[in-house]
Amino acid sequence: MNDFECSYPRYARQMVMSCIGKEGQAKLKQAQVLVVGAGGLGSAILLYLAAAGIGTLGIADNDQVNMTNLNRQILYTPDDLGRSKSLTAVQRVRALNPDIRAIPYEVRVLRDNATAILKIYDLVIDASDNLETKALLNELCVEVGLPLVWGAVSQFEGQMGTYMPGHACRACIFPMVPEPGTYPAPAELGIVGAVAGVIGSLEALEAIKVLLDIKTPLIDRILLWDGLSNAFDLVEIARNPTCPICGNK
Repeated sequence: MNDFECSYPRYARQMVMSCIGKEGQAKLKQAQVLVVGAGGLGSAILLYLAAAGIGTLGIADNDQVNMTNLNRQILYTPDDLGRSKSLTAVQRVRALNPDIRAIPYEVRVLRDNATAILKIYDLVIDASDNLETKALLNELCVEVGLPLVWGAVSQFEGQMGTYMPGHACRACIFPMVPEPGTYPAPAELGIVGAVAGVIGSLEALEAIKVLLDIKTPLIDRILLWDGLSNAFDLVEIARNPTCPICGNK
């Protein structure tokens, strides 16, 4: 019996599902997923993907843990203050599931370093907290033909979507990226920690569905969630044939 077969009891509750089984679990073991941002969204995403048995998790974040993170960034404790988020996140997901491989990137993902990182992975998850990074990840995933699951949260609200090659990209929904400093920073708007947990968990689930090709994920749609009313809305999105990012792909 190999090491993977020895770990079957860990995944028994998902493998019993006919749409996953041993074959699907083997796919998850072979999958390589890059998570950009190890904050509130990233905490939930990374914990659930590690628990699900994703074989390789890349974790990109150049920030350090500070006290204001702790209402939502559940990967960390007060003992981690001042520590690298990506290195600490790697330790936590490895402790949760020693079967997986976790790779830290202590960098902010930028155009000059992103292509070399992205080419290693099968899927990218945007858990960043700024519009510039979200726009860049969308553009680069379109360029290299990688699926992208993205999410965003603020106060009591969240939204998310999925880009797959040949479908509407994030720029079809949000064609304009405001200049830095012209829109409120996350710290100014605030957030209830559980909101990041809801959207981060949904991003993790969406990533698993994409990797296993289960049902139609959030392609050509955007999910909107209002935590105050606990209302979910799905909005259909048409691909823009003149989109400067995906229009000629």
